[in-house]
Amino acid sequence: MIGNTIKLNNNIEIFCKQNKNTPRIALCFNFRAKRNKNNPGLDTIMARLFLQGTKTRTAEQLANELDAYAIELSADSRPDYIRFKFVCLNEDFDNALEIMADIIKNSTFEDFDKEISKMEGEIIAELDSPRAKASDGYYSNIFKDHYYGNTGTRVLKNIKNLTKEKVLENYNNMINESKKVISVVGDIDTDTVKNELTKYFADIPESKDIELISTVKELQEDKYSEIIKPDANQAHIIKGWITETSNSEDYPALLLLNVILGASGLSSRLFLELRDKKGLAYVVRSSYEVFGQCADFFIYIATEPKNIEVSLAGFKEEIDKICTYPVSEEELENAKNNMLGKWAFTQETNENQAVLYGNYGILGLGFDFNDRAKENIKKVTAEQLLKCAKKYFSKNSVLSILKP
Repeated sequence: MIGNTIKLNNNIEIFCKQNKNTPRIALCFNFRAKRNKNNPGLDTIMARLFLQGTKTRTAEQLANELDAYAIELSADSRPDYIRFKFVCLNEDFDNALEIMADIIKNSTFEDFDKEISKMEGEIIAELDSPRAKASDGYYSNIFKDHYYGNTGTRVLKNIKNLTKEKVLENYNNMINESKKVISVVGDIDTDTVKNELTKYFADIPESKDIELISTVKELQEDKYSEIIKPDANQAHIIKGWITETSNSEDYPALLLLNVILGASGLSSRLFLELRDKKGLAYVVRSSYEVFGQCADFFIYIATEPKNIEVSLAGFKEEIDKICTYPVSEEELENAKNNMLGKWAFTQETNENQAVLYGNYGILGLGFDFNDRAKENIKKVTAEQLLKCAKKYFSKNSVLSILKP
C-alpha cells in the first residue's frame, strides 16, 4: 500500500493514494451509524433521495450539472454503511466536491412520495425473478433477526411505515452520530486533498467511533425455505452457512475454499462435478460474502425441477469431500494464484481502489488490510483448509429452494 492517512479537525479520517498520470480521480465518503433492524428500507430510500434535489438545486439541475462535467456520482446504502461516491476528471475535482457537499448537507428529500412509489415498483419487479426470490428466502432466514436480512420482501411489508419524517430522523443520525471515512485515489497530492476536503467538510459534525457488537445469531437448527413459483421453468437452490468475517484468522482459508468450490468458473469443483460430469446445472457456483459483523458462505445451482434431489446430493458429496480429504498442493496453488490474480484485476482502476480503501477504513480493518490479506493467503496450507471446512460446513445451514 502506498498512500497517506490524514485527519480533518472534526476527526474525519482520510486516506489518499496518488496514482500519477491517471485522468480521473475517485472519492468515497462513507458514514457508519447504528442501524435499526425494525425499519427495513429506511436507509435505502434515504440514499435514493440524496440525488433528488437540494436547497439550491432541483433533481434536474443536479443531473444536468453532473452530465455537463461528466461526473459519475452516486449515493447508496451498503450493508454496514451509507456510501457517497464520485469519479471525475482531474480538473473537475473541486466541482465534484462542491456538488457532493451540497447533496450531503442540503438534500431536501422533497420527492419522498414519488421515490417510495418508484422503489416499491422496482422491488416488486425484481422479486418476479426466480433467482431473486430464492435469494430473498435465503437471506431472510440466515439473517432472520438482523438488518442484513432486510430483503425486498421485508421492505415491501414495511414500506407503508416509512415516512419523510423518519428519513429526516435517520439522516440526522447519519450526520451527527456516525463514523466518517473518506478515501481518495487519483493523480492528486495529499496536501491538495486535505485543503479541498477542509473547505467542504470541516463544518460537518465530528466523526465518532461507533461500537458495534455483532448481534448476528448462530443458527440453532437447520432452516428450510420453500418458494413455489408456478411460472418458473427452473429450480433455484441455495444452501448456506454463517461464517466469520474479514477480521478472522479463517478469512484467507474461507476465500480459498470459495475459489476451489465454485468461484473460479470452469475449474471449480462444483462446475466440474455438477455441470460437466453430471449435467445438472445451468448455473452453479459458490460465494463467500463478507459483512462488517459476520459473513456467509453459500452454494447455488439453477437446474431442472426434476433434478432437485440429485443436486442436493451433489452439494453434500462435494462438501463431504472438502471436509474429509486435504486439497492437493497443485489445487491449492492454483486457488491462490486465481484469488490474487482476481484481486489484482479488480483493483486496477482508481474507482475500485477508492471503494476498497473506503470499505476497509469504515469497517476498522486498516487501510493496509489488503496487503496483509494477500500475505496471509500465500501462507494458507491444505491442513488449514481442511480444518476450516470442517469448522463451518458442519454447522447448521439454511436451504432455500424455489420451484414450480
